[in-house]
Amino acid sequence: MAPVTITEFTVHDIRFPTNVTGDGTDAMNKECDYSAAYVVLKTNTDLKGQGMTFTIGRGNEIVCYAINEVAKRIVGKEVESIFADMGAFWDFLVADPQHRWLGPEKGVIALATAAVCNAAWDMFAKARGKPLWKLIVDFTPEEFVKATSFRYITDAITKEEALALLKEKEATKKAREEEVIKRGYPAYTTSVGWLGYTDEKVRRLTLESLNQGFNHFKLKVGADPEDDLRRGLLIRSIIDDPKNLPAGRTIDPATIEGKNAGPAGCVLMVDANQVWDVPQAVEYMKKLEPLKPWFIEEPTAPDDAVGHATIRKALKPHGIGVATGEHAHNRMVFKQLLQLDAIDVCQIDSCRLSGVNEILAVLLMSAKFGVPVCPHAGGVGLCEYVIHLSLIDYIAVSGSMERNVLEFVDHLHEHFLYPVSINTQGRYNVPQDPKGGYSIEMFEQSMEEYAFPGGSYWVAAAAGNAPKAEHRTAGQAAH
Repeated sequence: MAPVTITEFTVHDIRFPTNVTGDGTDAMNKECDYSAAYVVLKTNTDLKGQGMTFTIGRGNEIVCYAINEVAKRIVGKEVESIFADMGAFWDFLVADPQHRWLGPEKGVIALATAAVCNAAWDMFAKARGKPLWKLIVDFTPEEFVKATSFRYITDAITKEEALALLKEKEATKKAREEEVIKRGYPAYTTSVGWLGYTDEKVRRLTLESLNQGFNHFKLKVGADPEDDLRRGLLIRSIIDDPKNLPAGRTIDPATIEGKNAGPAGCVLMVDANQVWDVPQAVEYMKKLEPLKPWFIEEPTAPDDAVGHATIRKALKPHGIGVATGEHAHNRMVFKQLLQLDAIDVCQIDSCRLSGVNEILAVLLMSAKFGVPVCPHAGGVGLCEYVIHLSLIDYIAVSGSMERNVLEFVDHLHEHFLYPVSINTQGRYNVPQDPKGGYSIEMFEQSMEEYAFPGGSYWVAAAAGNAPKAEHRTAGQAAH
């Protein structure tokens, strides 16, 4: 019998018209059509691997072109040889010297590498009949370290330190796995606070999210301090009123300790999406101090580790933390943020970093430095991805989900075969379908309808006949 081999791949430019409803809008990104540069790896059997990286519209075709170039290099490879050493496979993906010249482990090439790498991990999990998180949680510490990228970060964490950290958690992994399956993984919602939403919509979605069980809420800021303060106080007036909580609801004090929780036990965070210079960030956030946010996310350029450290030091007396990471394009940026004590919260992104191998490195560094990991998940497919990463972190690496909370955005889940869902306590349900892999497989109909520019939706939009966009509430997304 011939070995299972990668025989071909297809690349798809998929775009969703979220700009029509204002979903995804913030001070930096006022036009957002959530998009997936999507790849399907095919073999000489029924086994496939799906992967994607995320953009917000224009430029998606550039990433698709880059995916095509990266994926060419793995056609003809036997899948079991890949699975036997995923670390070596990742090293191979990032080692093409001519691609690397375009931007070593960053930029469009890194986004393309993420899509291909994610597809390979998806295929690996499906081949073993496990969700991705379970595949990796079941690794021995040695297998985990072997799959992780340590190049350029051994001044922050060595393989030996990582092995010791993982072995320390090994004996209690099973208990944590059982606990999170029973309770779910803590979530926060950004669906209430997009910059383009009216006050009425913010009020309605905040109340709906409270009823769904959320107690962490994020608001987009950065366009105008007076307007941000008004909108933030509107949300605070709702989430701080105990009368708005569902009957019988209780909140675990450990999950809100040190987060500036209000009288009803709810937490507010704010996100500037990189819009400020360093001094601007400090002065602007002093004006928003009445909101008592847990943290300001992406206060300045994502590459500026020193700037983040400066902002954090300046805001610490005001009780405001700093979070960043969704645009930190490689593990080296995270290394610097952690070494400089620049962040209170580490926000990995499943598609900005170059695949699972690099994410494992950031999880290990964050655990060593004692910084909670709260992944970024605004966008298409990111919630489906990052629940796996948070489960790996909790069960195998950090051993804690008290300080951790995972972003949830109620957009576009209906396009996936294995969508995320939220339980009545505002927590992610744990993916358990053995066929689900990395949970990123899209329905063929969705891919055909929203393919750009030739899909039926975009053809109709070009003719001025696009169907009316709809947006589901957080409650409708729950199972």
